[in-house]
Amino acid sequence: MTRLLDILIAIISLIIFAPVFLLIAIWIKLDSTGTVFYKQKRVGRFGKEFYLYKFRSMCLDADKTSLLTYGATDNRITRSGAFIRKYKLDELPQLINVLAGQMSMVGPRPEVKKYTDLYTEEQRMVLSVRPGITDIASITYYNENSLLEQQADPEAYYINAIMPDKIRLNKEYIYNPSIGNYFRIIFLTIKTALK
Repeated sequence: MTRLLDILIAIISLIIFAPVFLLIAIWIKLDSTGTVFYKQKRVGRFGKEFYLYKFRSMCLDADKTSLLTYGATDNRITRSGAFIRKYKLDELPQLINVLAGQMSMVGPRPEVKKYTDLYTEEQRMVLSVRPGITDIASITYYNENSLLEQQADPEAYYINAIMPDKIRLNKEYIYNPSIGNYFRIIFLTIKTALK
């Protein structure tokens, strides 16, 4: 049932947001040098890697400096990128990942292998389901970049504090994957993005 909802929502959303896709693509091209889309290998269901797609919100090769973003003042973020990140519009191309069956609308956000390699055996249970465009952890940690910016060692704080708590929150959805919970998380995501 969830897979059917994923497909229907992804198709409808892609049709509705097609003009937005075009406007964002034009803005990105006018704003900075580089491709419109950014792709990065993430770890999906059963530990299988796939390419996650986003609208590019940073300068080229920004991920060679760090895999984490530190605050809204990160100088790698472009002008268009600051706007689309604020309203989570950079995540829209992941609707393609949903159609491809690599992701769901709702599920644990997919991590890069560098971080999933640090999971304990118990934490790896989050890899038993399709990763999602949104989850309760994304809503809870909507200000994650600001939190990281305040730390002396942002990556250590992410690994030791934020990542384990995100996994804890994701387990709550995995243990209660109801349709009601699915739509509740989507609604809360939209509400949070529009703040």
